[in-house]
This record gives sequence, structure tokens and C-alpha cells, in this order.
Amino acid sequence: MPRPGRNNVGAGSEILTMGRGPWTVSRWTSKLRTAAEHVFFRWGFVIVLIGFLLGRAYILTNILPFALPFFAAVYVMKRDKMALAFLALIGGAFTVSFGNMVFTFASIFTFFVYNIFFARFTKKIVGLVPFQVFVSALTAHLAVVYMQQGSVVLYDVFMSTVEAGLSFVLTMIFLQSVPLLSERKGKQQSLETEEIVCLIILLASILTGTTDWFVRDMSIQHVFTRYLVLVAAFVAGASIGSTVGVVTGLILSLANVASLYQLSLLAFSGLLGGLLKEGKRIGVGLGLLIGTSLITLYVDKKADIAVTLLESAVAIIMFLLTPRGLIDRLARFVPGTQEHTADQQQYLRRIRDVTSHKISQFANVFQALSSSFAVYGYVEEQDAEKEADLFLSGITEKTCQTCFKREQCWVNNFDRTYDYMRDIMKETEEGTLSRNTKFQKEWNKYCVRGSRVTELVEQELAHFYHNQELKRQMRDSRRLVAEQLMGVSKVMEDFAKEIQREKENHQAQEEQIMEAFHSFGIEVNHVDIYCLDQGNVDIEMTIPAASNQRGECEKIIAPMISDILNETIIVKGYEDSQYPNGYTTICFGSAKSFAIDTGIATAAKGGGLVSGDSYSTMELSMGKYALAISDGMGNGERAHLESKETLKLLQKILQSGIDEKIAIKSINSILSLRTTEEMFTTLDLAMIDLRDASAKFLKIGSTPSFVKRGDRVIKIEGSNLPIGILDDVDVDVISEQLRQDDILIMMSDGIFEGPKHVENHEMWMKRKIKELKTEDPQEIADILMEEVIRSRGGFIEDDMTVVVAQVKKNMPKWSTIPIMSKQAQ
Repeated sequence: MPRPGRNNVGAGSEILTMGRGPWTVSRWTSKLRTAAEHVFFRWGFVIVLIGFLLGRAYILTNILPFALPFFAAVYVMKRDKMALAFLALIGGAFTVSFGNMVFTFASIFTFFVYNIFFARFTKKIVGLVPFQVFVSALTAHLAVVYMQQGSVVLYDVFMSTVEAGLSFVLTMIFLQSVPLLSERKGKQQSLETEEIVCLIILLASILTGTTDWFVRDMSIQHVFTRYLVLVAAFVAGASIGSTVGVVTGLILSLANVASLYQLSLLAFSGLLGGLLKEGKRIGVGLGLLIGTSLITLYVDKKADIAVTLLESAVAIIMFLLTPRGLIDRLARFVPGTQEHTADQQQYLRRIRDVTSHKISQFANVFQALSSSFAVYGYVEEQDAEKEADLFLSGITEKTCQTCFKREQCWVNNFDRTYDYMRDIMKETEEGTLSRNTKFQKEWNKYCVRGSRVTELVEQELAHFYHNQELKRQMRDSRRLVAEQLMGVSKVMEDFAKEIQREKENHQAQEEQIMEAFHSFGIEVNHVDIYCLDQGNVDIEMTIPAASNQRGECEKIIAPMISDILNETIIVKGYEDSQYPNGYTTICFGSAKSFAIDTGIATAAKGGGLVSGDSYSTMELSMGKYALAISDGMGNGERAHLESKETLKLLQKILQSGIDEKIAIKSINSILSLRTTEEMFTTLDLAMIDLRDASAKFLKIGSTPSFVKRGDRVIKIEGSNLPIGILDDVDVDVISEQLRQDDILIMMSDGIFEGPKHVENHEMWMKRKIKELKTEDPQEIADILMEEVIRSRGGFIEDDMTVVVAQVKKNMPKWSTIPIMSKQAQ
């Protein structure tokens, strides 16, 4: 079967694809394009063409403000093409008159003289170029007039100043626009508004050099200016089209006062062409015909309408013959066009791919480090046997090496001797060797140095097991580091996948959404669906910026998408257009199914200001909500710092996306290694998934928590030791499925064990929770705190903290708008 593609139009296309035909055409096309770019840009043909036409350009019959600014811009920006620009300008001026050539040569020569003078005082030549041009043009004009007339009058001074002022302004414009025509900008770059205006002025100035060029009464200048307006209107719309018409018409009218009506003709034609852009090239061309016809008849009814229409027709034919690739290439540089947007998206996609690849590489590095630590930290049982054999070898080296019965014991009776040595080691470790007289008698009878061996084993065994403990701790530390590195690797890998996430094929759903909105009367440019998984919907939509000025996205569009997908959708974010009348990109995503309402009450021991308990409520980026209580050892400032630091570390690690088990182990290792003093702290952590209300509880030395579900009270309890006691903690996770309106109550030991004269604190707390008449979390926290303090006669025996959270159904402000009935109509 033939492969689908742009070059396959039938079964025979496979043969062409396999042959050299298309490849040869593509190769020659590429060669021609490369050769053309080489001639135009590297050889400087563009500079020659522009210089020749600007050398011919003039305004008000005798003012020549174009040649010197262009030469100055080439001198600064493309100095290697300076000679070509000079010859082209001189040649162009000579085709007009000898006087023009003299003035052009004089102004350029004067510019060189002043440039040498200014270079002695400053190296910032670019900033001084407009001033050098002004002085050079003024001096050259006055000098040429004096040589021609023998004197200079006030009128000559005035005209020279006007010409020098125009040259000053044009120099700043050409410094912006000449690089745009002589250098190829990268695809990711776009033209700024100032650059577009400067480029239009430069092109209009170039066309001024064709003022007296005619072909059978048709003005070449009129044809190319209208062609320029057509291209601008088609590429960038009515605003840029009319702007190009105004600028080009103004400059042409300055060159020839009789062409003043061209300003209104080109501006109106650019406006009409841009408005009829939806009709493609034919629509833009029709706009030019209408504009030129109306303005010509209105301005001068005696004008030859046939010539005007013929000029417009030729411009339209040139426009229709312009390759689509050239139009698209120009559109990439104009902000606000679809081609520019697509080009920017392609550039951002490449940046995304590079970033994702780098992050994946870092993830692989962390994974390799984790595997390395895990391998070196893993010790099998046979390794422990080898350690014991090495210990016994050291004992025999000090006792049996010089014994005359060495060969008899370790060669003839190796197994029996080895078993005796292992038994001595075992008995010494268990502390029963001194009481086992029978074994000692057998050993002393068997070994002539039996007492020396047992004494040496007793002396060295403590050091041996101490070394074993150090190795075990090192192994556990390596294993912990391996787990942490693996956790970091997993986070980076997930992040790389999130960056690299490509849009799946949801064309049918995109068309359904587009059709639904269009039938409803809402203008939508395009819809991109990235994910439609339940609870993880990700949609991007582009709409006109004016359509979101009153919050239509939250009030109308998001509810309509919710009705289509049967899931609550909300607006996640905006990306406003940087240009007027542009498009706004809106990101839609799944709303959280549940929300958490919290209430907190806390009190320090003895009514103090500093409590050893700390609490935290945090919303994590993975759609989870975490509640935590930490109780430091003792009371006061030290306990407060311990518990606060624990929660701070926990929040930072959880927000990075690392698994909660690894987070707990990381905090435990940090607290264990940070100080040699005893530093214990409890941690009560609850993580609630806001998509389905499933909860995970990690209780590290903490008191039970309770869930009030109607008239039932459910206890949640764990048996893990506090953080910092052991070098390695085995974290048990308790899972519980919460429901709507469930009330979760977490507390420190000051609340749970606070009631006085209560033997069963669990039953007392369950009874108090069950008797609650309110469902407000803050009121529940205050009531429980008050009950405990009242049971103590108003005295606070310990730091107390209670955190209450109620699970509620999340209802966005704007829900759904049914659209099926609208479609049915």
C-alpha cells in the first residue's frame, strides 16, 4: 500500500517516491533557493538594487534626503558592502542628472571626513551617525550651491536645513530597516511595530526611485505600491494594510505633488483589502479594484480610469502569482498572524523538547546514583558469613599460627575446629560461655591454647560487633539515600513527561465542541484537547480577546464544556493577546470534586505564648490537600522549633512531588543527623485527594484521629515510633475512603490525653465527638479544646492542638449550561 503523505496522490505515487523524481525536484529547488539567497544576501545584490533606486529618489523636485542615510546605515551595519552601496548610489543619481551625482558624491565624501573627525573623540559611532549625516548633508548642500551659484542666500540655507533634517530622521529609520533586508532573521524572531513601520518607509522610499518609469502609460511606481499594499493587507489585515497605504502614499506625494491623491487611494484600498481578507487573494484584489476605482472617480473624473484599473490589474496579477511560501514566510515575521503564532509554537515546542530531554537526563543520573547506592548498600547473608570468617581468621592468626598442633587442627580436623570456634563466638555473644563448663572442658581438652583463644574472642568480639553496627548504619544510610535519589528521579521523570506531553488525537471531540459553540453564536478560533481523562481534563481554546472582557469564559464557555463532557470544568488560566484585536488563549481543566473546610484551635502549656505543637494545612500541586500536626519533645521554645522545623521540611518535600513515605524517611534522617542530642518529634499527617476524597494517614508516634460520619465515629490509629528515635523508620500508611460531609478530627496528645480522671481516653473522646451538635469545623475545634480545659479545672497541663477538616462537595460558581436543545434547533 502507498504511504500517505503530501507526495502521494495515488498508487503510482509510490513509484515516484521510490524513484529519484521527487527527490531530484526537491534537491534542485533547494539548490535554486540557496543560490538565490547567496546572490541576494552574500553578494549584496539587494544592497545594489536598493542603492540604485534610492540614488534616483528625490522629493519636491530638488531635495535628495535618501542617498546619504542609506549609505550611512550600510556603513554601520554592513561595512563589507559599503563599496557596492556607494557605486549603486552614484549610478542611480547619475541616471537622473549630473548634479544629483555631484551632490551624492559630495555628501558621502563629507560624511567620511566628519566620521574620521568624530572617531578621534568617541567609539560610540552608531549613536552619532544621525548627527554626522545631518552635518554632512547640510555642509555638502551649501558647498555645492556655493560652487554652482557663487553665493548662498537665505532660501538655500532653509532648504539645506530641511534636507539635512529629513536625512537625520531617515538615518534612524534606515538603521532599523536595512538589517531586515540584508540579513535573514531566525524563525523564532518577529518584527516589532517600530521595525515594521521603518521597513514600510524604506520600501516606500525605494519605490520613489521609480517615479518616472512608465510602460505604455502605466506607472511602475503605482503598480508596485499597490502590490505592496495587497501583500500587507493579505498578510496582516486591514490595520497594517491601511498603514502601508498611508505611509507609501505620503512619501510618493512628497516626491510628486500631483500624486497626492495616491495617499487616500492606497490607504482606502489597503483597508478594503484587509476587510475582504476572508475571501483569500481574490477578496483582497477585489478590495484594491474597488478602492482605486472610487478614489480615482472622486478625485479626478477626467483621469484615465482605464489606466488606473490596468495598473491595479497588473498589481493583482503579480499578487496572485506570488508563491504561497513567500507569503507564509513574510507572515511569520508579523505578530498576530496565524503563521507567526504557528512558528512561535514550533519554536516553543523545540525548546520544550530540549528542556524535557535535559530533565530526563538528570532523572537518569539520579536513578543511576540511586541504583549505585542500593547495590553497595545491599548485603546478603553470605556476606555476613564472610565477615564472621574474617573475624575468626584474625583470632587464629594471633593464637594458632605459632601452635605446634596447627596442622592437626586446621588441616586434618578443619570442620571440627571451625565448629568449635563458631560455638565459642556464639556462646560469647550470648554471654553463656562462662556458665557452660562442659563446653569449656571439651574445648580445653581439644585445644592446647583453649583459654587464650576464648579470652581473645571475648576481647575482640565487642569491637567486631561495633564495626558490624557501623557498617549496618552505613548500609541503612545508603539505602535511605538511594530511596531519596529514586524519589527525586521519579519526580523529575514525571515532570519531563508533563513537559513533553503531546496533544492526543481528539479531533472528533474538538469538532464537536467547535460546532456546539458556533451553533450557540460564540466565536471560537480553535480548540486543542490534550487530555480527556476523568478528573484530569486539559483543554486550550483560543477566542477573540473582546469575547472575554466580561468573564464569558467562566460564565458561559466553561459551563458549556461541562455539559458536553458531563464533568465540572473551570477556567485554569488566561494568556491575553499582546496585540489589539488579537486572540486570548484560555486553559480549561477539571474542577476538584471536593473541597476542605478547616478549623483550628491551639493552646500552650500553662497559657504561655509558645507552644511545642505546630500545625499546617497545605494544598499540594497534585490535587491533594494535606493536614499535619507535629508535637516536639517537651514544651517551650525548643519543642516549638523542633515541631515547626519538621512541618517546614515536610511541606517543602511534599510540594516537590516526592512520595509521602520517602518524605517521612527523609525528615527522620535529617533530624537524626542534624544533632547528637536527643531530638524526637511526632507527626500526624493526613493527605486527602480532592478528586475522590480518598485519604492516606501517616501517624508517626501520634495519637489517634477520628472521623465523624453522621452518628458514627471512626478511629484511625497507627503504631509508628516518633521521628528521630530510630535511624530507619518503617512507615505504615493507613488508607481510608472519606465521604461527603465527613468531619476529620486530628489532635495532639495534649487533647487526647488531657481530660483528668478519665481511664479510657478513646471512649471519652468518641463520646464527646458523637455528642457534637454542630458541623462547623471551627466550632468543633473550640468545643473540644474547651471540654479538655474544663476537665482540668481551667488549667492547661500540656500543649494542645486540634485540627478539624470537613469534606464538602465542590460546587463552582458557574455550573453548566445545556446546549443540546440549542443544537437540536
